[in-house]
Amino acid sequence: MKAIHLFKNKYLIATILFMVWMLFFDHNNIFLHLQYRKELNELKADKKYYQEQINLTRKEVDLIKSNPQAMEKVAREQYLMKKDDEDVFVVEEGQVMNDEGRVTSKE
Repeated sequence: MKAIHLFKNKYLIATILFMVWMLFFDHNNIFLHLQYRKELNELKADKKYYQEQINLTRKEVDLIKSNPQAMEKVAREQYLMKKDDEDVFVVEEGQVMNDEGRVTSKE
């Protein structure tokens, strides 16, 4: 009897309809809000990762600019540069040189 009396209250019905509309049917409903929050957290994590990478890269650049040995190391390892009187052999992981001097896979 009391439940029927509550549903006769037009303000309660209007409030319930408003809440249902805002939670499920509005363009800013609860599901989109949760999805946006998840996406925001992912973007914040990405931002933190890229900020760390930028800091590491800046440190490497400063080291390369100030230390000639570091510059030579980067040039040799990353860009395969060599001096005029040197020969460079690139050996990839998973490969070995046999007795005849040929490169074969480890298998």
